[in-house]
Amino acid sequence: MINGWFAEVGLSGWKAVIGALLLPPLPLIAFVLLGAIALHRRRRALGWTLLLLGCAGMYFLATPAAARILSSLLLHPPPALDASGIVSLHAARPNVLPTAIVVLGAGRRPSSPEYGMSNLKPATIERLRYALWLSRQTGWPVGYTGGLGYAAEPGPSEAEIASRIAANEFQHPLRWAEGRSRDTAENAALMVPMLRDAGVQRIVLVTHDYHQPRALRAFKSVATRIGWPVEFIPAPVGLHAPGPWEAGDFLPGGQAFLDSWLVLHEALGLLAGA
Repeated sequence: MINGWFAEVGLSGWKAVIGALLLPPLPLIAFVLLGAIALHRRRRALGWTLLLLGCAGMYFLATPAAARILSSLLLHPPPALDASGIVSLHAARPNVLPTAIVVLGAGRRPSSPEYGMSNLKPATIERLRYALWLSRQTGWPVGYTGGLGYAAEPGPSEAEIASRIAANEFQHPLRWAEGRSRDTAENAALMVPMLRDAGVQRIVLVTHDYHQPRALRAFKSVATRIGWPVEFIPAPVGLHAPGPWEAGDFLPGGQAFLDSWLVLHEALGLLAGA
């Protein structure tokens, strides 16, 4: 896998750079620039084609419709763990299947001036909040996996910050906190043995819908490699509410472009085996 190759040659920190080159907006900007060069050289058909592709691509990716379409085509994320699913899981042999809720990190802020201390990014808080809510509904303990990303500023790990927030702000302490991992593959490699040694037999995996396919693959791969027959239950957050298309779904916006970027980022990660 490409992810393993990067680790072997000591270039793991370059993954973010390579991702930035392959993901929008840079490829689309390149289309526009190449189109302008072609027009300057009087290659009008090629020039206008490249310009239109670049501009249309940027417009499309900036619409809410793009993220929904791309996610459905490229990722096939699992559905939400709804109330009936929670009840059925909680009722299914609770004494035979010790269950853990695992939150995957999504980034931290080394310093938040308004708090005067380190903090978690909004996406991370969204995952943590749902996991703690789910724990209150079921009684299952919660674990968090996330350290410092590649080339991150020094400071407390995501797991340390999450532990503090869970205990002090939600009054719901974490059972496990893994703070050495730097990416999804390491989340799985370090968290799975910890839960196996704790006697866990079922894992409810909490992360965003676009991240679920890659996270599930990484965790299942590690469990298979160590011969641990654990059950995985996806519990995605941040899903789009079902419903018919609306005019606003085709209007551009900053959040919509970020959503499209995240979907493409995860699709690239799946393709690269990251």
